[in-house]
Amino acid sequence: MIKPHIHVPYTRFYEYLDIIQREKLNLEIYFDAKSLDEITEKEVLKLKENLNYGPSLSFHGPFMDLSPGAVDYKIRELTIERFKQVFQIAEILKPLTIVFHSGYDKWKYAFKIDLWLKQSLITWEQILPIAEKLKIKIAIENIFEEEPQNLKTLMEKISSPYMGICFDTGHFNLFSKTELDEWISVIGEHIIEFHLHDNRGFKDEHLAIGSGCFDFKKLFKLMDGNDCLHTIEAHNPPEVFKSLEKLKELIK
Repeated sequence: MIKPHIHVPYTRFYEYLDIIQREKLNLEIYFDAKSLDEITEKEVLKLKENLNYGPSLSFHGPFMDLSPGAVDYKIRELTIERFKQVFQIAEILKPLTIVFHSGYDKWKYAFKIDLWLKQSLITWEQILPIAEKLKIKIAIENIFEEEPQNLKTLMEKISSPYMGICFDTGHFNLFSKTELDEWISVIGEHIIEFHLHDNRGFKDEHLAIGSGCFDFKKLFKLMDGNDCLHTIEAHNPPEVFKSLEKLKELIK
């Protein structure tokens, strides 16, 4: 297992730079739409210079208002444009993976997975060749999914070694109506990354591992032997370091 990555928004990177460099942290850097519009090549090279200790990197793509499975083609085109902007930065910083949200919500799509899937394939058929060329894996993250079938179907339709699933523990804890065992049974082979954070089941709190009610012991037992990326998504340094210690206890 690669030493865990720590989620940090690009907009707060320099705020935490001393900690990042002192602890030589591996990072998942989140680029929102504003960052993508404002960042210059010079600033990307400066970011690279500040990461000269050689960390393992991953990215989190933008998601607010975006929809890779949008029925409205203009929304889908904007989503594709934003995703391509992330890969322009990735070409310089060379992350292992880039996480994108699935965009599926059963209420928005009136329970029609096929409708979401058809539009999603249009998006990923434009993005995947870029990922393959740069040898960067795309990880599709569960958000509002109550069960894993839509993600499974997407993986089967795409069928590429450069696309997998990012299983988010906090989102599962909030939205899933299906047991963890079934999720792992259905999509376990496609999971290439974990987003690890906790909550108490009523809002997306991004607490440290073990501070809420998600069953991490069960997850790691079910996924024993899976060599995927572990990313901690606690939202402040004390919670991050608490998560790192807890992770050591969970993964011997």
